[in-house]
Amino acid sequence: MKKILLIAAIAGVTVSQYAHAWGQTGHRVTGQIAEQYLSDEARAAIAAILPNETLAEASTHADEMRSNPAPFWQDVAGPFHYVTVPAGKTYPEVGAPEQGDSVSALAGFTKTLKDPKATLEEKQLALRFAIHIIGDLHQPLHAGNGLDRGGNDVRVSFFNDDSNLHRVWDSGLIDRRGLSFTEWSDWLGSKISDEQAKQWMTTDPIIYITESTQLRDELYPEGERLSWQYLYDHIPTVKLRLQQGGVRIAAYLNEVFGE
Repeated sequence: MKKILLIAAIAGVTVSQYAHAWGQTGHRVTGQIAEQYLSDEARAAIAAILPNETLAEASTHADEMRSNPAPFWQDVAGPFHYVTVPAGKTYPEVGAPEQGDSVSALAGFTKTLKDPKATLEEKQLALRFAIHIIGDLHQPLHAGNGLDRGGNDVRVSFFNDDSNLHRVWDSGLIDRRGLSFTEWSDWLGSKISDEQAKQWMTTDPIIYITESTQLRDELYPEGERLSWQYLYDHIPTVKLRLQQGGVRIAAYLNEVFGE
């Protein structure tokens, strides 16, 4: 983790140009779904690090701290929310930039969580951010193509409101349904079969990224006016990625705290 911070500080990284993946509701849904798949060991370890804090609450911390004036949040943490994979490339081919990205940050936070010498404060940051990163990587536009800031530069009208494609995927599609995060997580969580959960249980971020890049290019609309048809066409993908993100947060935590 210290190496990540040092590299990013030297590089003079600016705050992420990407918006908040999934928004508050989406991230909380992934955290809430993850709760139902935690092992006893993981549940106990999480409670020791974040007493009286659910995964849903922890999942939004990294976004809520973006306005914190501390150098870490203003100069370092921004690139940890996304990866860049140009069309026709794979993440292993391009790797992380000098300032880091979601993959390199997740690796650093994992080391912190496993380090018996890490302080409680360091582990709290690592745990909250790791949960958030896994959620981020399941929002397809957080595996950006490097051309339009993850869809932020793609201007659209969403149900007659000026917006951009990234914002539509962060929150527009989810919020349009008018559901609370507990309604979303209850409904989606109950529909995950044991077989699906078993298939999705992977802790490899490259798999998350590969899935997102395969979905990404299908999200770009032909026109600028998005309404019911776009919602109908893409809400199944939103649901799937929220479900997978939740299961995989649990898989990651079970692995980290089961060793």
